[in-house]
Amino acid sequence: MAASATDADAGAGLRSEFLQVLLSRRRDLLGEQGRVPVLLLKLDDPVPRRKPAIVFLHSSYKCKEWLRPLLEAYASKGYVCVAIDSRYHGERASNETTYIDALKSAWRNGDTMPFVFDTVWDLVKLGDYLGEREDVDPCRVGITGESLGGMHAWFAAFVDTRYSVVVPIIGVQGFRWAIDNNMWLARVNSIRPLFEEARIDLGKSELDTEVVERVWEKIAPGLDSQFDAPYSLPLLAPRPLLLLNGAEDPRCPISGLGEAISKTAKAYEESGCAEKFMFIAEPGVGHKITIDMVKAASEWFDRFLHA
Repeated sequence: MAASATDADAGAGLRSEFLQVLLSRRRDLLGEQGRVPVLLLKLDDPVPRRKPAIVFLHSSYKCKEWLRPLLEAYASKGYVCVAIDSRYHGERASNETTYIDALKSAWRNGDTMPFVFDTVWDLVKLGDYLGEREDVDPCRVGITGESLGGMHAWFAAFVDTRYSVVVPIIGVQGFRWAIDNNMWLARVNSIRPLFEEARIDLGKSELDTEVVERVWEKIAPGLDSQFDAPYSLPLLAPRPLLLLNGAEDPRCPISGLGEAISKTAKAYEESGCAEKFMFIAEPGVGHKITIDMVKAASEWFDRFLHA
């Protein structure tokens, strides 16, 4: 059964709404965060030709150079491989607390979105850049990332359909489910100083659901509502999508992904391409990337991007 025109219109509307959120705080285009450092690796070709490209995104407190071994491995197979420093990381950080300082500033001032959304905007602009390169096939651009990078890959592919094959690794979670089921602490702990500052500002003696909700709405509007996994993930259909999670991951609990996985599987079935969606929760694994995940991602890209 093919997806209906109504579904397509709804998807376009939600993407447009998300894009407007991304554009709403674009005050840094000429500042230090407006420059996106890029690492690009590829094989030299005797005869220039357009090749598939993959964007790789690092986790929190890492940088693009941390991904170099992965880029080298993929480049050896003929991919154009790209990594960037996400906002307030790598070359875009002036010290070890730059990222946390930016999160706190976003909470206080509401003028930036350093948690996920601002880097997603950078990935939209990266799509423009890749589309202009003569060595990249603009119809074959994949995207993947780990943890924070997995969230970046998820939301970038949601808003920008030029990312044609998508593999978020330990990055997809149900933000609203976590709030409703009091399962937000592991995610909060990854950027705890931000939430502690918000707790104090809100006059709370301890962190609670209200603090979490208020923070998400201030620094990433819609993250736990209209743009959450049950609504954004299905819109990746019919593009090949592989979700890789750990079955015991406290930051991305798979018990909170039931609705999103069900709706996404249905969207792919209705698009006539159920084989292009797969969700793997590796048994006994918490919030970490494994060799099996790396292998599964490589096979997925080779299957759908390198053909």
